[in-house]
Amino acid sequence: MPGENLTRDEARERAALLSVDGYEVSLDLRSAVGEHSDEGPRTFRSVTTVRFRCAEPGASSFADLIAPAVTAVSLNGRDLDPGQVFDGSRILLEDLAAENELVVDALCAYSRTGEGMHRFVDPEDGEVYLYTQYEPADSRRVFANFEQPDLKAPYRFEVRAPEGWTVWSNGAGELTDGVWRFAETKPISTYITCVVAGPYHYVTDSYERVLEDGTRLEIPLGAMCRKGLAPHFDADDVFLVTKQGLDFFHDHFDYPYPFGKYDQAFVPEYNLGAMENPGMVTFREEFIFRGKVTRASYEGRANVILHEMAHMWFGDLVTMEWWDDLWLKESFADFMGAFALVGATRFTDGWITFANRRKAWAYRADQLPSTHPITADIRDLQDAKLNFDGITYAKGASVLKQLVAYVGQDAFLEGARRYFKRHAYGNTRLGDLLSVLEETSGRDMAAWSRAWLQTAGVNSLTPQVLLREDGRVDELAIVQEAAESHPELRPHRVAVGLYRRDDSGTLERYAQAETDVEGARTVVAELAGAEAPDLVLVNDDDLTYCKTRFDETSLAALRDGLGDITDPLARALCWSALWNMTRDALLPAREFIGLVVRFAGQETDIGVLQMLHAWAESAAVHYTAAGRRAEAGRELSRSASARMHSAEAGSEHQLAWARFFARVADTPADFELLTSLLDGTVALPGLDVDQELRWVFLEPLAAHGAADEKRLDAELARDDTASGKRHHVRCLAARPSAAVKARCWAQVVESDALSNALVEATISGFAQASQRELLAPYTEKYFAAIERVWTERSIQIGMDVVRGLFPSFQDSRATLDATDAWLTSHEDAAPALRRLVLESRDDLARALRGQACDEAAAGR
Repeated sequence: MPGENLTRDEARERAALLSVDGYEVSLDLRSAVGEHSDEGPRTFRSVTTVRFRCAEPGASSFADLIAPAVTAVSLNGRDLDPGQVFDGSRILLEDLAAENELVVDALCAYSRTGEGMHRFVDPEDGEVYLYTQYEPADSRRVFANFEQPDLKAPYRFEVRAPEGWTVWSNGAGELTDGVWRFAETKPISTYITCVVAGPYHYVTDSYERVLEDGTRLEIPLGAMCRKGLAPHFDADDVFLVTKQGLDFFHDHFDYPYPFGKYDQAFVPEYNLGAMENPGMVTFREEFIFRGKVTRASYEGRANVILHEMAHMWFGDLVTMEWWDDLWLKESFADFMGAFALVGATRFTDGWITFANRRKAWAYRADQLPSTHPITADIRDLQDAKLNFDGITYAKGASVLKQLVAYVGQDAFLEGARRYFKRHAYGNTRLGDLLSVLEETSGRDMAAWSRAWLQTAGVNSLTPQVLLREDGRVDELAIVQEAAESHPELRPHRVAVGLYRRDDSGTLERYAQAETDVEGARTVVAELAGAEAPDLVLVNDDDLTYCKTRFDETSLAALRDGLGDITDPLARALCWSALWNMTRDALLPAREFIGLVVRFAGQETDIGVLQMLHAWAESAAVHYTAAGRRAEAGRELSRSASARMHSAEAGSEHQLAWARFFARVADTPADFELLTSLLDGTVALPGLDVDQELRWVFLEPLAAHGAADEKRLDAELARDDTASGKRHHVRCLAARPSAAVKARCWAQVVESDALSNALVEATISGFAQASQRELLAPYTEKYFAAIERVWTERSIQIGMDVVRGLFPSFQDSRATLDATDAWLTSHEDAAPALRRLVLESRDDLARALRGQACDEAAAGR
């Protein structure tokens, strides 16, 4: 029998054969506490009863379970020998009847990788916390099931837990005779079932609404976190955004929230941002802020809350049939999260963040060799795991934003309403959505789908302006181009904005026209006769998904006064376009860094500013010519220090510049200032060097040898918490010592003793741009180890290691050749592993092209 990696063909065959009537799952989690021998993993008892039908009596199939041991299996009252039917990941089911009952009694393992039933021990107080995380296929690590999204069923969970604990699941629960019993769920997929258990700090609220038929909808609300984070937990703001989202989605979806209660758990060592388990949403606990953060952090959390809430309809109520159509839930949730953020909350500039941050993720992913259509070809579960990417989320959401411009918001939302009602508790494919959108819009969705959903790659749009003798526009055209590897030219609905300087010196829009871009060149007739522009923005208002380019006049205007653009979205779009040009080796990194140094201080939107900081750092580290790298670093650190000192006292801009200064600190004077800020011998008015900021300052000090182990240990004693432990591990790994690097490598690559969070922290500290020579010996070791790591470790840890330890700072042709040699000699390696290496190779090749562009600029 095949192993853990379920294929699409196997899933289709099983779905054609079986239909599931219901699950009863009993878990005994009392083993989560107390002593445990070092022999074998810590386990819990899992007993599953599943009732299902078979369309072909006498046929064979299989159930999924990944467990150290199976105690008993019975099928239709007939005891089966676990040693004969269980191979470690599947249970063979032969001679099925028309109606069947399978009972599996197993010992399942607690997880330290964030996959399955994750167990976390809080170093602060010794308390144990549990939660589950399954997507795409890890519920089989907790109970026996048919692990694929289109075999939906109702579930009843019961859980035995240590005394004093509280347990939550998808349905409402109560404790009776020492057992937590939960209400039966609606039919849902395996990957969105959930259990959370432990001594969590729990806060409650409620949401009420009168529906159109006069009935009252009441939704109990809950929010929880570890007890150690309770002093920092701003549950009121979580509930505020939750209620605003529920109002918004009920107003627009015309389908009442279908899953009863709405709990939200902020859990430790979480691999993802969040997960849309119906009635029991889980989030990474980093969304509880231990120190001062900017408005962008609160906006980001609100967006995730709304993204997961949108999933209650897109993904939970109606679910994709197989992971090919993962976008049916993720693209919609990403779009609806931003749509609700702007329409329902205080974060009314959410589309600026979307344009600047989310689309940057999409643009990168769409230019990798692994790029794929939004509707992807997902052959198996490893493919599915890697497709939670910038294409499926951010590009898909961008394309939906374009779709709203194409069909109109009313038609789009009416299509969503019909989609929910028509397919409630069912599974869908692409065609199911397109059919309702055709009904509501009258548009040919097949042609739109072929262009936008079924082809890969990103187009670039460049303005061409011809002027008359009197200085007015004779013709303004948009030239559309595509990469040779993905030559598709697409229809774009765009707004073209014309900007010029007014008497006060600011760049203001004075004309705009919406048009449909078709083919290689489109004339915008409405703008003929307009006064000559200083700047043409071809994707004004960010309606479409494209790389914006500039003509020479527009580029000159940006060089002279990018910060003078008064509209924050237009300004953000220009920054994004310039960054894409830098990554494409069309703009030297030194020029992009110069623009940041000159104009970032004028940026009013804090989210855009923080994105500029990240881009500028990346430009200096990856795209600047090697001989100029030190100068670029000093240029950024000088600018950051000056901005940090001149920013308004106590402002979020001051905080953002302080964090950026720490990241780019480069000289002994920089390190002396950071040390003085930590020690309190220097103070900046308004800058609160709280515990989180202290760790931000300590990492560069550790990386440059200005903070030793004793200093870091003292900081851990000051912050002896789970968060402090992760920071401490990262800072220890950052130290510039060959012995330190060897120890980190062994901990991550040669051992599986570290939890997922500490693996992530160790890798983050290990890879320092300032330590290129120190890290050079690990290039050969990396290529010698990755196939073994991929085979032996969980897919999540494998992804972390392969991505995080790729020798990206060994940016030379030799490293590119070594990567190519590995790919050539490992053509039979797992496709998912090869994809990760190919993506890292592409980033490295792009960096080398950028460095060549920057080097060439030195002579000009």
